[in-house]
Amino acid sequence: SVLAFEKLNMLFSSGLLLILLKHKVIIVGLDNAGKTTILYQFLTKEAVQTSPTIGSNVEEIAVKKTRFLVWDIGGQESLRASWNSYYCNTEIVILVVDSTDRERLTVTKEELHRMLAHEDLQNASVLVLANKQDMKNSMSAAEISQSLTLSSLNAHSWHVQACCALTGEGLPASLDWMRSRVVAN
Repeated sequence: SVLAFEKLNMLFSSGLLLILLKHKVIIVGLDNAGKTTILYQFLTKEAVQTSPTIGSNVEEIAVKKTRFLVWDIGGQESLRASWNSYYCNTEIVILVVDSTDRERLTVTKEELHRMLAHEDLQNASVLVLANKQDMKNSMSAAEISQSLTLSSLNAHSWHVQACCALTGEGLPASLDWMRSRVVAN
C-alpha cells in the first residue's frame, strides 16, 4: 500500500532502517585475550593501546556493504555473569582465545558452552579467534578447537581462525567468514 511505502521511505530517510540492517556481534573471552585490540584492529587496521574493558565497547564495522554492530564485552571474572545481558539478537559470537594461556583454556571452554546453552544464542554462529599466534609456544587453531570441543557444537555454525591482534594477521579472513554467515542466511 501507499501508506506502507511512505513509512518505509521515512525509515530510509531518517536512517532508522540502517540500524535494523546491522548484524549484531559480541566479542567475548577471558581477560587479556585481546578482544579490544581485535575490535579496533577491525575498525582501524592498526594496533591500538588498550586498557582492561570495564563494561563494553561498541563499534560499527562495514565489510563490503555488510554492517556489523560489534560489542566488545569485558572478560574479567566479575563481569562474565553479565554477558547474558548482551545476547539478545546476537547473530555472531566471537570468542577470543589467548593461544598461550593453556592454564585457563578449561575456563574458556566452560564459559563458551554455558553461553551457547542460552536461548538467545541458539541461532548464533561462533567464530573462535586463536589470538597471539605470534607468541612462542602458542597453541594451534586445531589444538584450541579440540580443547574447546567445538566439534560438539552441532546446533551452531562455527569456525576457528588463527590470528594476531597486533599485526592484524588472520583478521580479514575472519571478517569474510562473518560476512558469509549473515549473507548466506
